[in-house]
Amino acid sequence: MTARPRVVVTGMGMVSAAGWTLDETWEAIAQGREGLRALSLFESQRCGKLPVGEVTGDPARRSGLASGSRSDHFAVWAARQAYADAGLDPGCFAADRGAVVLGALTGGMVFTEEFLTRLHLDQLADRVDGKDLADRACCNSADRIAELFGLGGFRTTVSNACASGGAALGLGCDLIEAGEADVVMAGGVDSLNRVVLNGFNSLMLVSPDGCRPFDAERKGMSVGEGAGVLILESEDHARGRGARVSAWLAGRGNTCDAHHVSAPQPEGKGLREAMRLALEGAGLLPGAVDYINAHGTGTADNDPVEARAICSLFGDRPPAVSSTKRFFGHTLAAAGAIEAIITVLALEHQAIPPNLGLRTMDPKVSLSLVTEYRVAKLDVAMSTSLGFGGNNSAVLFCRPGTWQATP
Repeated sequence: MTARPRVVVTGMGMVSAAGWTLDETWEAIAQGREGLRALSLFESQRCGKLPVGEVTGDPARRSGLASGSRSDHFAVWAARQAYADAGLDPGCFAADRGAVVLGALTGGMVFTEEFLTRLHLDQLADRVDGKDLADRACCNSADRIAELFGLGGFRTTVSNACASGGAALGLGCDLIEAGEADVVMAGGVDSLNRVVLNGFNSLMLVSPDGCRPFDAERKGMSVGEGAGVLILESEDHARGRGARVSAWLAGRGNTCDAHHVSAPQPEGKGLREAMRLALEGAGLLPGAVDYINAHGTGTADNDPVEARAICSLFGDRPPAVSSTKRFFGHTLAAAGAIEAIITVLALEHQAIPPNLGLRTMDPKVSLSLVTEYRVAKLDVAMSTSLGFGGNNSAVLFCRPGTWQATP
């Protein structure tokens, strides 16, 4: 029986409220500098004063695209960074062996909202063009990346709610292990818009003073935006072209417990199973994990559920845990990808990001939470994501040279 190829990460790129590059982002993390700020992208009478993880600057200038939605610009900028970080060029792989798997939910919603405002409220039906909506679909970002980098193989957009980014990484692994692709650009993207901000606020899930994951007095989440893209290859393909390997993507698990349209399953059974599957795929026992970058949104239900799932699988001595949501907010479909990148960076820097905003430990959360930037020996780290509809994702990374599967 042919051995399953190992999947490795050879390049990464991201943008969020914490920074436009990997270096900027890690500097913010090391300094404990949160990225939440006042909303300026659009006016909102109901939610304009809520802190959000808004990206500052001009994404169109960064991406180099002549047109496109805010999400398109984010996704292409992150992809450009990842492509360069991996040292790729068109000669590294055949066009039909290059794939794109991108998690996305909102697409160009913020521009669609402006279009509808002009159409209905300003009564300018004779002055608007329906073609303005042509590149607003959530699948458009994956198309832009594929066209720009000449990726003519498998291409899809994953919309598994806020677990989309993690699910996209899992699907990217499937493609490589099945021999369907040599290089996969996998990740997630989303941008701020009124529908999401007002929607979460209507559910009373948004904090007026910024998210404080796992804190006893937490008041909800903070909405953010951004993109994260990782270059995945088989280890043989990466070594064959002399690429630097950032991490092994050793295991992944995706589940859907379908408990409720918006509330997590109370015991976290679906998330526990996703983490178990990730460990099983890597051939590792729970005790091998040194750090978990938790979904940790700061909502009343999510945090204790995630804590129960972790404790159920890892026992009374869980690994170090932190949520990085206060650095860039909850970036929806991009969350799993951005936080996967943070997890790989933690392995590279041998340091654990702090759980910003935690003042008083919630007695319902029995986790070893890290509240300050901590240098630590890290060989194995996991990133988790939860989404509406009961979607769960777990992605497991190992530092190169350390992965020893259990016989």
